Parts: sequence; C-alpha cells; structure tokens
Amino acid sequence: MNWTHWGAAGAIFAASAVEWVEAFTIVLAVALSIGWARATSAAISALALVSLLVAAGAAGLHLIDGDMNVMRAAIGVFLLLFGLRWYVKAVRRYAGRTRLHDELEEFRETREALDHAEVRAAWLVAFKGVLLEGLEVWLLVVAMGHGLDLGQSAAAAVLALLVVIAAGMALRAPLSAVPENTLKFLVACALLAFGSYWSLAGVLGEQAAWPMGDLSLPLLFLVYAVCGRLLAAQLRVPAAAPAGSRA
Repeated sequence: MNWTHWGAAGAIFAASAVEWVEAFTIVLAVALSIGWARATSAAISALALVSLLVAAGAAGLHLIDGDMNVMRAAIGVFLLLFGLRWYVKAVRRYAGRTRLHDELEEFRETREALDHAEVRAAWLVAFKGVLLEGLEVWLLVVAMGHGLDLGQSAAAAVLALLVVIAAGMALRAPLSAVPENTLKFLVACALLAFGSYWSLAGVLGEQAAWPMGDLSLPLLFLVYAVCGRLLAAQLRVPAAAPAGSRA
C-alpha cells in the first residue's frame, strides 16, 4: 500500500467509526432496556445483512464490464455528494447554526422512547439503528473500494467497528468523548478530496486533470478544510449581548 491507499483506508476507518459510535449508542440504550443478549442479537442480525450487501456490491462491481474512466467519474460524483452532506452539516455546526450532535442526549432520548416499549419493538429499534448506520458504511466501502482494494476497505471498516465495540464495552457508556463533529468535518474533507480527484480524472484523464498526480489529494484536502473553517467563521451566529448592555 502506498500513502494514498493509507489515506483512503484512514478516511474509511474514521467515517466508519463515526457511524459505529452512533449505532453503539442506540444498542446500548436498547440493551439497558431489554438486556444485552437481545440487543446484541439485533445488532448481529443487522451487521450480517450489511455484510451480505458488501459482498453483493463487490460482486456487482466485478461483473461490470465498462469504461473504467466512466466508473471512476461516477464514483467520484457519489463521494462528492456523500461528503458534501457531512461538510455542510459540519460547517453549520461550527458556525453555530446547527446544534452540535450529542451522544449523551441521543442516549437519553432513546432510553425514554424505550421505557414503555415492548421487547420486540425495542429489538427492532436496535436492528434499524445498526442497519441504517451500517448502510452508510457499506456505501463508503464499496465506493472507496474502487481506488482501494475492496478487502482493505472492508478491513478498515471492520477495524473501526472492533475499536468502537471494545471502547464501548470497556466504558459501558455512550462514547460522548469521541470528537464526532470534528471527525465528520475531517472525513468530509477527505471524501470531497477523493471525489474531486476521481470525478475529474474520469472525465478529463488523470494526467490532464491532475498533473501533480497523487500529491493533489492532500492539497485538495487542505483547500476544503481551510475553506470550510473560513466559511464557518463568515456564517457564525453572533453571541447574544449580555443583559443590560447597549445595542
């Protein structure tokens, strides 16, 4: 693996870790309501379905016999759209226009919703939570598997899952210490960088679009990161004036 592959694997690991943290929070809340055995069975069932989807996606990409430049452009556009969603949300959070995501609050809300829920309904809550977060991981693994070996992409996602499970089981608490909003911003910058690189390379050709080759990736990441923080500063909501102060 070269440093570009390591960068792609790191982006998958970080993005997957964010999704798995949210899934673990839901499973933990369900486990405290219906027990670890039932909550774990729901999580395992959802993960098994995601694994089947990853395998199906890998088989589908293998069977496609088309222009690799077209595939590269299409996957690049997908990464741009996926990364832009996180990027916009992160910028709005930095600007104070969207409330920061709070794992402890999500945990409390899930517990309150489950207080009077039946066991079957609670099981479905855990299953749906892990499945929805896992689907986002699946999309990233299959998409990034184009530029990185699919096995390596899946390994990065699985490693992130194991790290989150180990940390969560050790603490038996929501992983509120994870800087989720910062991670989402950095991952969004990485996805936008790869998306820009692959989409233009697919349309114009890699040499024509990016004469610097892979060195363009860290530069693109830096551009997106700096522009995002500058935009957040520009859009920042002014702090409320202290009581008694003049307008």
